[in-house]
Order: sequence, then structure tokens, then C-alpha cells
Amino acid sequence: MTAARGRTGRPPLTDERKAEIRLDIARAAVDLFVTQGVAATTGEQIGQAVGVSARTVWRYFPSKEACVRPLFTAGIDLLAARLREWRQGQPLEEAFEGEITSDLRIVAGPDRATVGALVRLTRTEPGLRAIWLQTYDEAEPAFARALAERAGLPADDLRPAIQAAMFNAALRAAVEHYAWSSADTDLDRTAAEAELTRTMRAAFAAVAAGLG
Repeated sequence: MTAARGRTGRPPLTDERKAEIRLDIARAAVDLFVTQGVAATTGEQIGQAVGVSARTVWRYFPSKEACVRPLFTAGIDLLAARLREWRQGQPLEEAFEGEITSDLRIVAGPDRATVGALVRLTRTEPGLRAIWLQTYDEAEPAFARALAERAGLPADDLRPAIQAAMFNAALRAAVEHYAWSSADTDLDRTAAEAELTRTMRAAFAAVAAGLG
């Protein structure tokens, strides 16, 4: 009798490790896009910056522009949770108090200046713009489900869908306003966080009347 052969090769990656690799690729892509432009950046360069092959990059993302998706989508679940927990009668901006600069990773990330530069690139790079807008399209149903649950309404009710669209539009406008208005300023970390907080609070306050 011969012993059964054991499993050979590398063990499969865990979901957590796959998420880490995706985020590492996203950060590397952002740095390259900002420093040398999207057109000049290749999958090989992104992979080299992370220590993986270009083949691995394409295994995780269909295009170099899509590599930035993890930085755009990281805060969706958190935002939906805050909407779900938003108390009746509570100002919308207060529901996100303390989260705007610490956990709102849609604009935070490891380096606010770099992510802000990435958002600014969506103005002139159609491929990045498509990914940016697609992120918000995909986030909107999650926001609608959270608002429906908060109000005790069916998931397919029109009212939370409209409310989610309003919230989503305000959020995107605020992020873009912050990124573009800070383009020519040299703010330190504390000042940047304060400016981000003011921008997000203003956006939430502006839309709150329609969501109350």
C-alpha cells in the first residue's frame, strides 16, 4: 500500500489576504497614477510596486483604472450602517459625528492627500471617472436598504430609494468639493481633517431636510 499523497503547492489565500492584496494594488496604482499619470502607468509597474506579477494584478482587476476600486468602496458598509442606526429626530450630520475623519474611508484612506489627488484625476481621466461613478451607483441600493430598514418600509419602497439617491448625490458632491477645493492648499493633517469634517457636515445638513 502507498500512502495517500498530501496536498502540494501553496495553501489557498484567505479572503482577508485577498482583500489585503487588492488594497495594496489599489494604493500602488494610486501612487503611480498621481505621480506619472494614468496613460503612462502599466500593469507591470503596478505589480512591481506591490511585489506581484502583472498577471496577478489582472487576476484581481479587469483594467488598471479598476485597481482603485477598493479605495472608493471601502466606506460603503460603514455608511449604510450609520444610516440604519440614524435615530428619528437626530440631525443627519450628528449620526456621522466622529466617523467623518476617522472611519469614512471613502475619502480618508492611508493618505488623504493622495486620495484627494485621485479624486481630482477623475475630472480628466474618463476611465477613472467611470469607476468613480460606478462606485456610487453600486452604493445607492445599500443606502436604500438601510433607510428602508430604519423606517420599517419594504426594501422595494420608492421613498427610501429616492432618499438614498439624495444622500448619495450629496456625499459624492461633498467628496469632490473637498478634493477639488483643497488642490491648491497646503494643509497639515489636522487642518485637512477639520476641512473634511466641515465639508461633510455641510453636505449632510443640506440634504437632511429631505431625508427627515
